[in-house]
Amino acid sequence: MMHSLAGVAAGIMAFFGASTTALGHLPDQRGHATSTVPAISCVAPAVAAREQALGAGMTTYTQNLNAAYAARATALASAYSQNTSDAARKAVKSAWATFGAALRIAHKDWVKAQKDAWGQFRTAVKACGPSASAVADSSNAGMEESAATQ
Repeated sequence: MMHSLAGVAAGIMAFFGASTTALGHLPDQRGHATSTVPAISCVAPAVAAREQALGAGMTTYTQNLNAAYAARATALASAYSQNTSDAARKAVKSAWATFGAALRIAHKDWVKAQKDAWGQFRTAVKACGPSASAVADSSNAGMEESAATQ
């Protein structure tokens, strides 16, 4: 069991570009080998919590988008049932403005959920000690952050 964990640790470290001095060990700041197993077992729940928070944030985001589209459909149906073209035009404009505002709020909330999840993750990884950064996937946060702004 210990050898398989060390192998997994070595594979993870190799994937993230960390060097190893011995199978399953990382050099510390002074060049001494330190075990990565405690770091991995500490980082794993931090990753799980981050992913759960991101999943919940995405669920909320998609629910908000669905609600915005449903509200827009209702508002546009009402707008096109108006008796005059001026009233219909005003109602259509209002429906689209409300929809745009709902999209902006949903996006803002999603970006905040991402930042909160990654921030809590970084704090948890720091608490795991200096060897934890070698196995943590913090460098990938930028990929997700850039996707959120597009």
